[in-house]
Amino acid sequence: MRPPVALFYLLLIIMAESLATSNKPRRSVYFQEMDMKLFKESGFGSLSSLMIRDDIGQLVVGAKGKVLTLSLDDIREKTSEAEWTVSSADVALCQMKGKDRKDCDNFIRTLHTVEDGTMLVCGTNAFNPACDYMTFKNGKLSLEGKKQVGKGKVPFDPYQHFASLMDGNTLYSAASSNFLGTDLLFQRHGENPLKTEMKRSWFNEPTMISISLVEASKNSEDGEDDIVFLFFTESAVEERHDNIQVSRIARVCKSDLGGERTLQKKWTSFLKARLDCQPDDAGSPTLLQDVFLLQDQNNWRDNVFYATFTSNSEASGDCSKSAVCAYKLSDISQVFSGRFLTESESGNWDTYTGEEPFPHPGLCINDEMRAMGVMTSLDLSDKTLLFVKNHPLMEGVVAPITGKPLLVQTGTRFSKIVVDQVTSLDKQQYQVMFIATDSGWLQKAVRFDGEDGRIIEELQLFHTPQPVNFLQLSSKTGQLYSSTSNFAVQVDIRDCSRYTLCHDCLLSRDPHCGWDKIRDQCVSVVGASAGSMIQSLSDGDIRMCPTSDLEKKPAIVHLTVGIMQLLPCSPDTNLPVSWRFFDSILPSGPRYTVLSQGLIFRPSYSDAGLYTCETAETVKGKVHRKTVVQYLVQVQDTNGLVRILKTAVIILAVFSTVLTVHMCIGPLIIHIKAKKQNNIGFHNENSNNNRAITLRRFCHYDRTKDGHMEDSRVHNDYAEGLLMEANTGGDAATEEEQNMDTLSVMSIFTLPEVTVAKVAEEDMKADNGCNAQVVALKSLKTDKSLVSEREAEEEPKAEGPPIIPFSSGTGSAAPHSSDTIINLPDVEAAAGVGGGCQSG
Repeated sequence: MRPPVALFYLLLIIMAESLATSNKPRRSVYFQEMDMKLFKESGFGSLSSLMIRDDIGQLVVGAKGKVLTLSLDDIREKTSEAEWTVSSADVALCQMKGKDRKDCDNFIRTLHTVEDGTMLVCGTNAFNPACDYMTFKNGKLSLEGKKQVGKGKVPFDPYQHFASLMDGNTLYSAASSNFLGTDLLFQRHGENPLKTEMKRSWFNEPTMISISLVEASKNSEDGEDDIVFLFFTESAVEERHDNIQVSRIARVCKSDLGGERTLQKKWTSFLKARLDCQPDDAGSPTLLQDVFLLQDQNNWRDNVFYATFTSNSEASGDCSKSAVCAYKLSDISQVFSGRFLTESESGNWDTYTGEEPFPHPGLCINDEMRAMGVMTSLDLSDKTLLFVKNHPLMEGVVAPITGKPLLVQTGTRFSKIVVDQVTSLDKQQYQVMFIATDSGWLQKAVRFDGEDGRIIEELQLFHTPQPVNFLQLSSKTGQLYSSTSNFAVQVDIRDCSRYTLCHDCLLSRDPHCGWDKIRDQCVSVVGASAGSMIQSLSDGDIRMCPTSDLEKKPAIVHLTVGIMQLLPCSPDTNLPVSWRFFDSILPSGPRYTVLSQGLIFRPSYSDAGLYTCETAETVKGKVHRKTVVQYLVQVQDTNGLVRILKTAVIILAVFSTVLTVHMCIGPLIIHIKAKKQNNIGFHNENSNNNRAITLRRFCHYDRTKDGHMEDSRVHNDYAEGLLMEANTGGDAATEEEQNMDTLSVMSIFTLPEVTVAKVAEEDMKADNGCNAQVVALKSLKTDKSLVSEREAEEEPKAEGPPIIPFSSGTGSAAPHSSDTIINLPDVEAAAGVGGGCQSG
């Protein structure tokens, strides 16, 4: 692998480590690995409502200008469609009021089933809300054409938050009632309509979240009334600093009829309190996002609200915190039976210490009140009603069941939540939470007694990050339905096939899953009896599994001394990874860098041996280890061979030089001696011979062409010189000698004194010496290049780095990489590189 690519791969791994969220999901399942059903249609968009109809087996989907029905068994099958568009006149009027054309359409935002099985459908209708009834008969959707005003039932704006609930034929809504979207009311529509008072102490710039009905009248010994709960966020009037957002729960009585004189057509039972969902550190989640009611069939006081919270919107994505809190109805009722806050003349909100009216203001009608003659809210005194009107805020704060969140996660923003109650093989009840994020991930979580909440797995619902707008669960079929604004998905929440081994199945501690010893598969326990099934939710006991599950055979790998290497490890979970060298755990430090994707080190001969990558999971204080991959490392030294090659090149260069000196310099010495002996009396003849020798061709090493060549210019000058010397007596030598000085020659050797006739013969002999000289020079030049080429040839070849995508969400973990040994560049592993937020 080339150093830049290897460095990039290393940085990706380290970034994945540094961006890891706290409370990681045990397993991450990416979109391409998901076995789910997806509905997407050309021209289909702006999905704005979702409703499950178990009774007719349909998923009803509201979108821009249309309503669809999809089969609950397979949402890819569209069964019907009905259009409800707006007229051109309504569009023109909407635009004339200053709204954008794309918003001047009919976004279907309310879908509810009424008593006779028909559906109430409401849309924004180009900023002029309208409602109608719709039927599904013989597999076909159709509007009844009973159009009615939708003001207050749905917002004017297609993007403004609101909430609604249908109880029989009665609609409860919390939505804006004017075009500007500034007047937000909590209303009941129908025969006895009621709404909230337009006072700052009732609502102060609220964002509506959810409405739930608790049937307290069922199995009640005190003749209590049913209760309707509203969840929202608002600016806290009781805080001295402006614009502090808090989460609220409000309560009204289902049988409220308003006041006789005071609070006519208004709620006489409206009370609100703050919801608390704070861990023990700063930057706590405060903003409510969604609520799910899990009902207890035996006692309404044991009903539990599950709610998601996030930190304020100013926190960055990597530093934001999210939490899930649970609230018991008995605790909520106690707060609403407590003391009130009152606004003083100075503007502060303090505990009300005066005399409270009797019965307790805001209390729903029960048998005790009936015995006193208070049969309905119309019988309440004006003193009681005035107190409710001016003191809607309770002093007490609704705290979560455990006193703290069930689940806290950093770096993720929770949005929607649904909860499924599962009966395990040992007949225990477990609440499994499904939590959606604003990046399109779905987290499956559970909390066991005495433990913090654990995220069993996270599922990537959509190919690209986008918020989950709707999340609904059909406990009847075990299917979960979710959507963004462009498409819907269907997920089987009881799918256990991803756990292919027994120990994976048991250690996941998924209440939906158990190991079938006969079929040798991890399957759903819903409706199953113990028999051949095993499940260990309390402690993840894998001793019941066959030992063959845990056996791994090591892969033999060859590493090079002194070259930084990566031993890949691709666990199928996000559990902590550790490495062993034989039986010793390798610490992460200067010598070894332990990452979730592998081990980085620079091997020496002492590093040969067995390396084991394993994951560790602690359950009830017991550590369970699983071997992911093993390597039997053999260390080799390619530098020894390189040193041998270097030595051989040097010896060859020395030998070539000696040979050249012998052939070219030796005759020169002989020539010098002969010249001394013949210097007297032979001047003219020797001059001519020496001139011919001087003009012979020379050994010329051309650096630009890296080779030996004969200089044609010297040959031409040599021939011309002979002719000129014959004509002029040898006076042309000076100019030729000047030209010789300008040639790019490496070495010039003068040959011994010979006659002109023997020059050609001596040239042939000289060629051998010159060639040897060139060989020596090239050998010296390429000494280092030979070594680098050798290193390049022996560098292990690897495929490109595996792609490492990040969650939503969570994101939070990298996908599996191929187990390929990778040579890393000569840089020290950046252990401790990271940043981001501290674990919460």
